[in-house]
Amino acid sequence: MSDFHYKFEVRWSDIDANRHLANSSYVEYCAQTRMAFMNQEQIGLAQLSRWGVGPVILHERYSFFKEILADQTVFVTLEVSGSSEDASIYQFTHKFYLPEGTHCATSEATGVWIDTMLRKATTPPEDILEVMDKFKGENCKVLTKEDLRNLPFKPENVEAFHKRNTFTWKKNKDEESE
Repeated sequence: MSDFHYKFEVRWSDIDANRHLANSSYVEYCAQTRMAFMNQEQIGLAQLSRWGVGPVILHERYSFFKEILADQTVFVTLEVSGSSEDASIYQFTHKFYLPEGTHCATSEATGVWIDTMLRKATTPPEDILEVMDKFKGENCKVLTKEDLRNLPFKPENVEAFHKRNTFTWKKNKDEESE
């Protein structure tokens, strides 16, 4: 297993009203770490475009242990923690650390590689397979389509909102008294 990490300086715009790293920033930091990883390993946007494939995250979850504050430095690691036999399904684990090694959060992102023309899951090119193998963790699990079916949320279609007749404007109390 190789160790990949990306360094961030927490900016004012990355924090929330509680003055710590905002949930949306965790998502953005993970995405940026993945893209930096792919660029470093020569599987960035230019190569993906040429191959006609792209990564799609289907599910992401987080556990938080310690606050990350404005103006701190944080390192986000990446490891391949799961992959199907053909690597069409993947899972990345990201860990957030302060420079002295304090573990602040962990993220797990599960996704698939898609054929960008057909918009369907596909096996990625050999170059991607080699990189994914290089960064597999020692406890990397074998993923299957069953793992995707077992993700915690399922689609639940509803009647179209514009057909529900629920969009009626109601006056608030101040407007009623005028």
